[in-house]
Amino acid sequence: MDILSNLLIGAESALSMANLFYCLIGVLLGTAIGVLPGLGPTTTIAMLLPLTAGLPAESAMIMLAGIYYGSQYGGSTTAILINLPGETTSLVTALDGYEMAKRGKAGRALAAAAIGSFVAGTIATLIIALFAPPLAALALSFGTPEYFSLLVLGLVSSIVLAHGSLFHAVAMVLLGLLLGMVGTDVNSGIARYTFGIPELSDGIGFVPLAMGMFGIGEIIANLEHETSRQTLVKKVNGLLPTREDLVRMTAPVLRGTVLGSVLGLLPGGGMLLASFASYSLEKKVSRNRAEFGHGAIEGVAGPEAANNAGAQTSFIPMLTLGIPANSVMALMIGAMIIQGIQPGPSVMTEQPGLFWGLVVSMWVGNLMLVVLNLPLIGIWVKMISIPYHFLFPAIILFCAIGAYSLSNSTFDIYLTAVFGIAGYVLRKLDAEPAPMLLAFILSPMLEEYLRRALLVSHGDPSVFVTRPVSATLLFIAAALMVAVFLPVLRRNRKLAFQDAD
Repeated sequence: MDILSNLLIGAESALSMANLFYCLIGVLLGTAIGVLPGLGPTTTIAMLLPLTAGLPAESAMIMLAGIYYGSQYGGSTTAILINLPGETTSLVTALDGYEMAKRGKAGRALAAAAIGSFVAGTIATLIIALFAPPLAALALSFGTPEYFSLLVLGLVSSIVLAHGSLFHAVAMVLLGLLLGMVGTDVNSGIARYTFGIPELSDGIGFVPLAMGMFGIGEIIANLEHETSRQTLVKKVNGLLPTREDLVRMTAPVLRGTVLGSVLGLLPGGGMLLASFASYSLEKKVSRNRAEFGHGAIEGVAGPEAANNAGAQTSFIPMLTLGIPANSVMALMIGAMIIQGIQPGPSVMTEQPGLFWGLVVSMWVGNLMLVVLNLPLIGIWVKMISIPYHFLFPAIILFCAIGAYSLSNSTFDIYLTAVFGIAGYVLRKLDAEPAPMLLAFILSPMLEEYLRRALLVSHGDPSVFVTRPVSATLLFIAAALMVAVFLPVLRRNRKLAFQDAD
């Protein structure tokens, strides 16, 4: 009954005319962004953060969430039509979706992606409603040592699941922690790491950092690789799957939903991992395994269900624990902070309309995606052909306006430009900036819980290992670090011996 009453609270919030409008704007923007290769939800949400400051908290979060899971759907359109995924999570969809399009089945492939995403989104929303409350109740029983250890585990997990070099990931986390410490120390009132710049006394703004790293940096990188994009089909027909298609899709969609729901909880690349895992599983268990790579509808429906389910369940650690599972969730936490809301388990009790309204809006948004996006496929096809050099000046202008409007400070524009250049350099060095953003968000909380725990224990650091839950979380974090670094160290040692010989 508690879940039913909570969902009724959420329905009252999500089904208001204002929030339905913002949900619609979110899913349409998300689909459009997902369709355009080179842009993504991280870049878009980073650019739109300043706009959310003037919206009610519920409307802002509902719109940003719609952008997120809408982009997961939109990325499949370019993957199927031009073999160029708009989102990394749609990489797997391109394998069989593009082959189906080449055989004149583009409409059926797009329908499979849409239906798979809707079913997975619906089930994942129910999972959030069922499992988020007990997880939040457990988190409310945590003390400061447990919260510190939990945040450490979150940072370690982001290192383990980051793309590219592990040493780069560690460096990015340390850089994020340092950037999060810039500003005035709460206890002593002394400015630190400000280098005498008065504008930094309140710390580095989250919006300039996010827009620079993920907005400007991404734009500069995309300009290097702009290519002419030709759609495979100018007009898409046959948007209804056949009965045989539905039979072949059912089991892959359900299996993909289960995989995505579990892996979406993992910090880092849970959704991408879910897509690949779903494709690999279907390739092994399908009766039509010979068709994989040549246009198997299971290879479209399963991964699309997995990545959409992962996108939904990644909200669970963000909403209940205040720990982001990926860079988009870090931005969502930033949006909550801008709204004056402290992320964590208290959100469910202090802001029930926000929490449950966001949950119910996910189902509403997924329904909107199915009802609206298939009829609008012609518009998305035309958008794919827009040259990127026409888009980037408007995007940069929008970033500059957003950076200035939040606090009416030109310094924030300069800061955005500096972080934009830094983001581009990091990409050239194959250093993924996402772990840095997660560390930047968690740094103030990590420091706060560390100080509180040491204050309560009178400076005794053993408090982190003498409390069972805290010790278990730290042990898991240490085990993950050892497990992921041992192969690297062994390989480096082997290469060193070979060089010596």
